Amino acid sequence: MKKLFFITGIFQVISLAGYAQGCIPVRSINGIGQYNLTNNAFSTANWQLNFSNRYFQSARDFREKVDQKTPVQNKILNETYTIDLSATRLLAKGWSVNMSIPVTANSRTTSFEHGRANTPRRATRSFGAGDLRLTAYKWMRKPAAAQKWNAQLGIGIKFATGNYNFQDYFYRNDSTKVLSPVNPGIQLGDGGTGITTELNTFYTINESIGVYANFYYLISPREQNGTVYTFGRTPNPLVVKAGGVENSVPDVYSIRAGGYAKVHRFTFEAGIRNEGTPVEDLVGGSNGGRRAGHVLSVEPGVIYNLKSASLYVYAPITIDRRIKQNIPDKIMSQLTGVKTVGAGGSPDYQLIAGISFQL
Repeated sequence: MKKLFFITGIFQVISLAGYAQGCIPVRSINGIGQYNLTNNAFSTANWQLNFSNRYFQSARDFREKVDQKTPVQNKILNETYTIDLSATRLLAKGWSVNMSIPVTANSRTTSFEHGRANTPRRATRSFGAGDLRLTAYKWMRKPAAAQKWNAQLGIGIKFATGNYNFQDYFYRNDSTKVLSPVNPGIQLGDGGTGITTELNTFYTINESIGVYANFYYLISPREQNGTVYTFGRTPNPLVVKAGGVENSVPDVYSIRAGGYAKVHRFTFEAGIRNEGTPVEDLVGGSNGGRRAGHVLSVEPGVIYNLKSASLYVYAPITIDRRIKQNIPDKIMSQLTGVKTVGAGGSPDYQLIAGISFQL
């Protein structure tokens, strides 16, 4: 049982929320991992409650891998704080069901979206509940306390409960402002019902050391959600022709892998985390305004295990990122003969902390 408690202490951080990742939207991605492995996961008729908090800011603009080194006066600052509320029902024979919903406070400070470049920087904000997720999980091997390895599959539905047309005021000057939808990166939802797929696995080397891996992918069949992002101005005719004015409903993904070591009540983890938005979706169309790309991070973390609860802190540190051409970028490149890649923000680090209760 001691060995089981150690293994399960690593992965009780289930259903952390996914959020806007700078300009790359990665909503509905569980923050630490998608593991439903607690020391109650091998029992029946038990519950797990998880409260996770995630904060990050992005203040650097990239085109592909190139830092644009934007002057301070014209920098775009995205800030996001999210608390994810998650409840998991642990059932017999390795089954479980999870419900999770994020509540997010976002802000985006920029000069260009208001009075244009080299004018005072102002902020637009959004606050509220995001997209609700319901997920069913199943361990592929019969759960047992002394297992060397196991793999868990998950499939669920991501509902369009978050406001995907949140609006705030864009200032033209000190006395004139226009109400318009905020940037897609700080919208509370994406406007599409999607299918979530997950694969989570672990392997124990001994009672104190092991490795883990998990994969998450959101399939979003809807192409565009009807929200037009122009920050209150007349859209560029070329952008309209390329189909880049209306917001896209993109697929998103997360991949994690690493190792862990237990020292008394502490579990120390180190791994790699890659998350982002593909250029093209697996199902349905892919046109519309989306900021495609990925953020690769090293992810150190520590968990403190109590009898019926676990405290955790993680700090993903970005080591690589890339903003890719989306579909409108490619169409505009064909129309003009000049390669077009929109700029996107990326954080240098994130901070994730929370507590998980076993009931």
